[in-house]
Amino acid sequence: MLELISTMNFTLDVRPSPIAGRWYPGDARRLADSVDDYMAAAQLPPIEGRIVGVVAPHAGHLYSGPVAGYAFAPLRGLQPDLVAVISPMHHPYQPALLTSAHEAYQTPLGPVLIEQEALEELEDLLVDDLGFGLARVRNDPEHSLEIELPFLQRALAGPFRLLPVMVRSQSAEISRSLGKALAKTLASRNALLVASTDLSHFYPQTQAKTLDAELLRQVEAFDPQGVIRVEDEGRGFACGRFALAAVLWAARELGADRVQVLHHATSGDVTGDYSEVVGYAAAVITQTGRL
Repeated sequence: MLELISTMNFTLDVRPSPIAGRWYPGDARRLADSVDDYMAAAQLPPIEGRIVGVVAPHAGHLYSGPVAGYAFAPLRGLQPDLVAVISPMHHPYQPALLTSAHEAYQTPLGPVLIEQEALEELEDLLVDDLGFGLARVRNDPEHSLEIELPFLQRALAGPFRLLPVMVRSQSAEISRSLGKALAKTLASRNALLVASTDLSHFYPQTQAKTLDAELLRQVEAFDPQGVIRVEDEGRGFACGRFALAAVLWAARELGADRVQVLHHATSGDVTGDYSEVVGYAAAVITQTGRL
């Protein structure tokens, strides 16, 4: 169903939320309060340098919200013009890389406009490098991109536009090309990167923590190829590993030189059931100037 939001001057084609009221509160006040509480509860270590991006989980806020609070709390007060959110696509679309065909995403906190000029620039770069670009989809059911938007809406100091990309590809080459194209697109803009990923799925708590620790070692080593490799070797898992790797490649091209893991937890820490858990982590990507 096409959802249109009318303003004084134009009608906006908005992707309606398929997850509000289920994956996070559907009431604007409750949503704002819960997101603010998650960020306020984060006990952050010192963060050095300019923030280039963050890594955040994407389960329902009830489960991953306490960890997501650590990812987005460092962004409070920042005012980027553009935020590139790179997530996996969990649903069986055929194209390798996808984006929204709508003009905005809807959340209970209001619409988030998509920056069409940046999207077209990214598309051109991908076509030049890979021979294909971003498939535009309408009314997609994907949660992993939208779930980050209420945190951005509450954390950032002013309005921002969105550059949304969903990664279906399981190719390191495509992930690297996406990262380089993102860096070129964002280089001249006041922009921020967000990588959306959960970690291991449905292992006992002890095993999950071991697998997640290995994956997060690759993240802190700023090694996107390592993020991909450890899953191939069965030593660590991230459902958004190719989205995460693309963001790491992009951030390096943009001058970032450090990734700092801020927090890790599992669904068992919320539910009390440690027999089969999902891992969540928050990290911040910075340019410290040390290299």
